[in-house]
Amino acid sequence: MSAVPWLTVLWLLPVVGAAVVLLLPAGRANPARWTGLVFAVATLAVALGVAMAFQPGGEQFQFVESHTWIPAFGAGYTLGVDGIALVLTLLTAGLVPLLIIAGWHDDREVGSGKRAAHIYIALTLLVEGMVLVSFLALDILLFYVFFEAMLIPMYFLIGGFGPRTDSAPARQQRSRAAVKFLLYNLLGGLIMLAAVIGLYVLTVQQGLGAEGAGTFDLRTVVAAANAGELGAGPAVLNALFLGFMFAFAVKAPLWPLHTWLPDAAVSATPASAVLMMAVVDKVGTFGMLRYCLLLFPAASDTYAPLVIALAVIGILYGALLAIGQTDVMRLIAYTSISHFGFIVLGIFAMTSQSQTGATLYMVNHGISTAALFLVAGFLVSRRGSRLIADYGGVQKVAPVLAGTFFIAGLATLSLPGLAPFVSEFLVLIGTFSRYQVAAILATGALVLAAIYVLWLYQRMMTGPVAKGNEGIRDLVPRELVVVVPLVGALIFLGVYPKPVLDFIDPAVHQTLTTIGSVDPPPPVPVQPEAANTGGVPHER
Repeated sequence: MSAVPWLTVLWLLPVVGAAVVLLLPAGRANPARWTGLVFAVATLAVALGVAMAFQPGGEQFQFVESHTWIPAFGAGYTLGVDGIALVLTLLTAGLVPLLIIAGWHDDREVGSGKRAAHIYIALTLLVEGMVLVSFLALDILLFYVFFEAMLIPMYFLIGGFGPRTDSAPARQQRSRAAVKFLLYNLLGGLIMLAAVIGLYVLTVQQGLGAEGAGTFDLRTVVAAANAGELGAGPAVLNALFLGFMFAFAVKAPLWPLHTWLPDAAVSATPASAVLMMAVVDKVGTFGMLRYCLLLFPAASDTYAPLVIALAVIGILYGALLAIGQTDVMRLIAYTSISHFGFIVLGIFAMTSQSQTGATLYMVNHGISTAALFLVAGFLVSRRGSRLIADYGGVQKVAPVLAGTFFIAGLATLSLPGLAPFVSEFLVLIGTFSRYQVAAILATGALVLAAIYVLWLYQRMMTGPVAKGNEGIRDLVPRELVVVVPLVGALIFLGVYPKPVLDFIDPAVHQTLTTIGSVDPPPPVPVQPEAANTGGVPHER
């Protein structure tokens, strides 16, 4: 074990960065932006160092740090990272510097005076730090505290900082969207709190903690849950599962708890919307893997058909509504609802391929959504309109912008050769081995995705240059610094996903082993004769 608490350093860096930014003199916008960027890059450097030192075939949780926090409750400051948490940590640490650059001037249209840039950058870094703690926490209460706390800076990012094209009615809508985001997620968090308390009571009754107290240590509770030592019947465990699952389904979001997402996504700045959809919302799907499955394996198995049904509805619903949108940013937001359905589907199919695909999908969705939403945001800021009908012929006046938009769109529809294809393929084949009908229905979203992406590109980018689009300029160097790494990652992981899968595969195997889930046998048994004769069966 390293003498340096690297995981603490990892999440504290952006939090300290937020404090430093706020302490800078008012009116110094550029120093605030550069300071925030430096801390974000430093966080990425630490995350990469942790990844390089991580041993995929080693202990499940590595770099473990454990300290007493609230001994009377058996709560501890316990951090650790496995392969699943590691890839999501890398996603978060990699996206935030790009989002700071993408939103370099997003503070200009708010009434925060000379400290607008300071507040905007500080809120972004605070969200990053809290998300990182959520991925790294091995204490249930510690996870819950930061799961809820991240809502506050995200609320202010949505409600206080809008697109530069905002009108007065749009600002009112932004305030309503921020309140809706907060209320939905607070409701989910309160229900989860009741489940956390209920789970703690079970640990007290079983004496799992020290000196007669209970415990919030995830590893201890998971071991007891999978050994049947929590001392509760199926009804109680099912209720506790639903408490956790409800909160994660709101955060993810899973249909029909998704309605806050489109409004929040179009009301926030593009960079803040990406922070929400590509980073914050991943805490929901991560929670399903880390907490719902590990703590309540029997209940997860009981409710898997229901969750899978909701996931399939979300996949098709999000894709269908995306086709009918007239607002480009709202269209992209609905595609995320469809993609989150694929992630949840893979998690609850509970096969090694589906869960590996779901985890990889979290990473790939974050990259593809960031690319598409940010490029669309760059275009909207130039034209001053989110309406698809106001565009046309953009590829003639801004070919690089149109080209990157096209690549990001193809990634969204999971074109082979781009990163999301690998994850979506793994989810579908892993699901098909256990839930054939669900996999077949979900496959229909591939056709719908081709419709909404290609039709969107045709309407906005091709044809004659529409009136008002003549002056649209191409991507500038600052924007290329954001877009090029995202497009490069989509191509690299589409061709060679092995570096990420090397982290994910062992962690998924350990999760399935812990909950006692075994992949279903192949539908057509392998004939022993064929196996022994190079594929040619003996004649009988």
